[in-house]
Amino acid sequence: MSNIIDGKALSLSLKEQMKERIVELEAQYGRKPCLAVIIVGDNPSSRSYVRGKIKAAEFVGMDSRLIELPEDISEQDLLAKIAEINAESAVDGLLVQLPLPGHINEDRVIDAIDIAKDVDGFHPQNVAKLWLGRPCILPCTPKGIVAMIDSTGVNISGKKAVVVGRSNIVGKPVAKLLLDRNATVTIAHSRTADLPAVCREADVLVAAVGRPEMITADMVKPGAIVIDVGINRIPCIKEDGSEGSRLVGDVQFPGVSEVAGWITPVPGGVGPMTITMLMQNTIECFLARMA
Repeated sequence: MSNIIDGKALSLSLKEQMKERIVELEAQYGRKPCLAVIIVGDNPSSRSYVRGKIKAAEFVGMDSRLIELPEDISEQDLLAKIAEINAESAVDGLLVQLPLPGHINEDRVIDAIDIAKDVDGFHPQNVAKLWLGRPCILPCTPKGIVAMIDSTGVNISGKKAVVVGRSNIVGKPVAKLLLDRNATVTIAHSRTADLPAVCREADVLVAAVGRPEMITADMVKPGAIVIDVGINRIPCIKEDGSEGSRLVGDVQFPGVSEVAGWITPVPGGVGPMTITMLMQNTIECFLARMA
């Protein structure tokens, strides 16, 4: 049976440290770090994610600001609001919750965020700096994944890592961060020829493809570190016999946990760490602006 990488417990430990750090920062600089979150419309999933971010900010003791905008806001008005928050000296981090309504160009919105306040690490200048190996704000989920791998105590230098998924948000940046740890990295995806064979070579396997339980036990090298980034809701029958749904990852946990050396659960794995890294990025933006 695998060792469980408990993202919830690890994130709580890190947030407790942040609590103490924020008390010190307020004493030193006369104010706390401040995170601003913009949400457009009333998407239930986005609402849930935003609640989690604001709750985490409150837990660590930083200031937060939630800006709720209507679904039909024009792109021009949204960009104007971003420019307004960019100019506010009391705000250190700014994120716009995605996805946005179809009439708004997400790339223009991301490009409009001040790079010094880009706590998501999505601005193209931050992305470029990541690939160039220059200091930058790291995207939250990949940053959290590396922290979870580090928590195992396993040195991945020289090891083979396979990332299943090639998104700009997770797949590509986590591959770069693993390269920075001297892993030999393969980026695979749903169209990779003989994907099971590729995955079986991995000492570190990151599943971020967005397909429920796609990674099965026969695709995993015994003793591997398996990081499951997927969050998928699938139908199920409840105990009372009624129809319902449950959350699963991209990894078939029951089988894979019998083979892997380390594995993250869903829920309670990568998700909590993503939000915790957002808090960490906000503190880092605050410190960079105070310097």
